[in-house]
Amino acid sequence: MQVVSIDKIGEFKGQEVSIRGWVYNKRSSGKIKFLLLRDGTGIIQCVVVSSESGQEAFERFEKLTQESSLIVTGIVNEDKRAPSGHELLVKGIEVLHISHDYPITPKEHSVGYLLDRRHLWMRSQRQSAILRIRAEVIKAIRDFLDNEGFILADTPIFTPTSCEGTSTLFETKYYDRTAYLTQSGQLYNEATAMALGKVYCFGPAFRAEKSKTRRHLTEFWQVEPEAAFYDLDAMADVAERMIEYVVKKVLSKKGSELATLERDTAPLEKIKAPFPKITYAGALAILKKRDIELEYGSDFGGSDETALSEDFDNPVFVTSFPLQTKPFYMKSDPDNPELALCFDILAPEGYGEIVGGSQRVDDADVLRERIAEHNLPKEHFEWYLDLRRFGSVPHSGFGMGVERTVAWLCGIKHIREAIPFPRTIYRISP
Repeated sequence: MQVVSIDKIGEFKGQEVSIRGWVYNKRSSGKIKFLLLRDGTGIIQCVVVSSESGQEAFERFEKLTQESSLIVTGIVNEDKRAPSGHELLVKGIEVLHISHDYPITPKEHSVGYLLDRRHLWMRSQRQSAILRIRAEVIKAIRDFLDNEGFILADTPIFTPTSCEGTSTLFETKYYDRTAYLTQSGQLYNEATAMALGKVYCFGPAFRAEKSKTRRHLTEFWQVEPEAAFYDLDAMADVAERMIEYVVKKVLSKKGSELATLERDTAPLEKIKAPFPKITYAGALAILKKRDIELEYGSDFGGSDETALSEDFDNPVFVTSFPLQTKPFYMKSDPDNPELALCFDILAPEGYGEIVGGSQRVDDADVLRERIAEHNLPKEHFEWYLDLRRFGSVPHSGFGMGVERTVAWLCGIKHIREAIPFPRTIYRISP
């Protein structure tokens, strides 16, 4: 018997097939019984009729419980009312395992209860839809960068020192030395860019921020492109075209998942490059008009970013931040040395920053001064200074957070649902 997946079931109309999966739900209506079966690719309704399915299938149906595993064999019939557009007229049921006392029932549960059982919660339609959209986002990002000629070059997880700031490092023992979990692959990207031209790394990053907001995780995933000979404008062009590409791919490939989430796709359909740009000073002026007073040099909080995005249908660039507030590797604006050549991109609909990028310092003397100003251990950056000593060129890059992007595209309120197993200040299990 041919085993098929639910997402391909339409290709087998009128044929007898087998589907392997788990019980999502079941109900009875007189002599007809209905079984909702999920297999990871979708959900299909299986109809058990005594005259067609036989007494044995009827008896096995009665024993089935939520999340029991089984193989169902039957005839594929078209039914536009069914979740998948098809249903299965059952011919036989093979029970693999009976689940007992499944803890996540159709009733309401608290978020804490569900997160404690995240390994099971992700089986729900909503959580599965989010994770499938996440996979599409990652695929679209990689397809875009690959097509643009960027080379995937992995960067280390263990690092000897800070990249973004010493206060947010996770320290770990590394044999007889101290190491840290990476905050970003950027510094290593700069090295591989000098070898390969255009590169990107894609992996986890770790920030020990004691933040409890809906936008923060201690472990998150990001993509970080870097390119030799690219100035800030050239890299900004890559970022906005990549975002537009990802949005279009999710809309075209994951329509059913967005429908499951009841995501209003109208705002996403408006996303089109080029995106509007405002300066940091201009952003402060916009906030002041909304009676939000921020001291010059302050970071934007979540509510500030939400307020800034309210006037825009597209993502919006915020540029020209004060240099003193930014990491040591950012190049200063030659027209105003007190400003950094950098940008953040804020997603619309109040989802905040999804991208941060900059042009990098390309002068060895300037970089050495910056390292000293930030009180960083010079010995750990000798290799990084080498990149400016031996064939230095202008170069730029950015980082894009996967979870924040997924949260925006899915229209979900909290970033913790945008990753299979979220890590926050108070959660490291399951």
